[in-house]
Amino acid sequence: MIVLLLLRPPGVYRAQGDTALLTDVLQRGGYATGRHVLDIGTGTGALALAASRAGAASVTAVDLSMRSVAATWLNSRLHRAPVAVRRGDLFAPVADRKFDLIMANPPYVPAATAVLPRYRMARCWDAGPDGRAILDRICAGAAGRLTDDGVVLLVHSAVCDAEHTIARLAEAGLAGEVIERGQVPFGPVMRARAAMLEARGLVEPGQTVEELVVVGARRAA
Repeated sequence: MIVLLLLRPPGVYRAQGDTALLTDVLQRGGYATGRHVLDIGTGTGALALAASRAGAASVTAVDLSMRSVAATWLNSRLHRAPVAVRRGDLFAPVADRKFDLIMANPPYVPAATAVLPRYRMARCWDAGPDGRAILDRICAGAAGRLTDDGVVLLVHSAVCDAEHTIARLAEAGLAGEVIERGQVPFGPVMRARAAMLEARGLVEPGQTVEELVVVGARRAA
């Protein structure tokens, strides 16, 4: 995988192991080549740039954060990648379009409350008590923005339950499966919440390694 220099203002998510795992799947599977791509929750634009470099016909990147929108715009210009950047909530800025590939690395870390932060760094990872506040909305909305032969690629922690993701996609008419797994050491956020996650039965006692999953989905036959 080619490592790109990405500008990252304060408050914008830094591309990490989850981004790398999804980028690897994207490149090895040729999912972006010649396709119209939507990157939801783009952050620094790492996935959007990866899709552009992989030969996408077009790339649109969306984020609710103004700082993330600015970072993606700057990074796409820095790397001369033709990425269209839109600010808004998930699919709202592209409600009149359909895409061949929809990909996302959304916030997915279980938090103490259901209240989602708007103006703190925690908005990059906090996703409600079960970590699914944003994931479930993407699963529900993706089918409406997907072409008939389109593909959805989502990366998240196994803590959020990959089978739950597959079930939510099925409710929206998409057939999903886990197509890649990876492991990373707990980062600072997971370490800080290990006791809470253990108490909820989401991680094993003493667990220090997190499993990441990439779920792929297409329209059900």
